[in-house]
This record gives sequence, structure tokens and C-alpha cells, in this order.
Amino acid sequence: MTIHKEGYPTIAIVTVVSAALILTIHLHLEPISSILGWLAYIIVIGFWLFIISFFRLPKRVHTFDENAIIAPADGKVVVIEETIDEEYFHEKRLQISVFMSPANVHVNRNPISGKVLYSQYHKGKYLVAWNPKSSTENERHSIVLSNPRITILVKQIAGALARRIINYAKVESAQQQNEEFGFIKFGSRVDLLLPLDVKTEVKIGDVVKGGVTILARY
Repeated sequence: MTIHKEGYPTIAIVTVVSAALILTIHLHLEPISSILGWLAYIIVIGFWLFIISFFRLPKRVHTFDENAIIAPADGKVVVIEETIDEEYFHEKRLQISVFMSPANVHVNRNPISGKVLYSQYHKGKYLVAWNPKSSTENERHSIVLSNPRITILVKQIAGALARRIINYAKVESAQQQNEEFGFIKFGSRVDLLLPLDVKTEVKIGDVVKGGVTILARY
């Protein structure tokens, strides 16, 4: 397991703050109460370890299948339904949404190989990620991937805690299945808008792994 590049600045800041808190506890709290002092140590160190684990990048064997749409992120499937896409397709699409908790790996990977036809950042609200309105009202970044057989929209959505969406995809760039296209800090969701005739391979409540789990076939 390694640490994702997006984590280095945050981890550095948290490390400095944690060291300062530990020094303060040692000088001021521990002499008054050793029990409270040790409890404070555990909380600070536990938070520091949590931040490091949030940016973890585990080694895993990815699934490569030109007929499959692979999960773009770790998390739980919270939506499988038909919806009207008002952003790009302007027609009915099948929406599959994966909710990422703060404990999940937050790297986002391309569900298919293809060319980026569209890449657009949208300012917005910070509703909780499981709110249905978050797909259209929250801060988000959408990309459209297309190959000769299928065109899909992938949407990174910020949540109540996630206030920074990072996206690497550039219009006209060629993307490979499971290649990183972005990162969302501190929990959120990713929506996929797919053709209606795809065959879904998951159900609501399923826990999926980014780059591994097949969400649908075409």
C-alpha cells in the first residue's frame, strides 16, 4: 500500500498540528491528569492515522474488460434508476451511483476506455451525498467518455464533508479503463449515466471496489 500524491500536503499539515497538540498535552494536560493526557494522545494519534489511511492507495488486481463498465470508486451502490440527463445527453439514461464514506479509498478510475468528449466543473451546494438533489445541485465535475461502442457520463459529486474535487481528464485526451481520472477528498459519490440497454451486474446496497467490480455490461 502507498499514499496517494493528493494526500502529501494534507498529511504534512496534520502531522505538524498533531505534533503541536502532543507537545501541548505533554506540557499542560498530562501533569494535571495522566489519564486525560493519555486519552488525548490516543485521540490525536488516532486522527493522524485516519488521515493517512484516507489517502491510502492499496495494491489490487484490476478488472479489464472491453465489454464491461467497471466501478469508478470504492463504496456502496445507492442508486440504480432511469433519469433524464439535463447536462449533456438531454435524454433518458440509467443512473448508477456509488457513495463513498470517509473510510473508503477515494481514487476515481475510468469505468471504460475512450476519448474525453466533455469535461466541466460546476459550482454548487454541499448537500449530503445521498440526497437525490446532490446530483444536480452540489459542486461537481462531469466528464463524458466515448468509444466506438458506448458513450457514458461520469460525475464526481462533492458532499457535506467533501469540499475539493480533483479531476485530471482533459477534453480530447485518450483514457484507459481503470486509469486514474480524479480524486475526491473526504467522502462523496460518483454518478454514472449509462445507455438504457446496458445489463446491470449490481444491485442497491452492494459494496463495490473501484477498478475491480463490474457495474454493468454492454
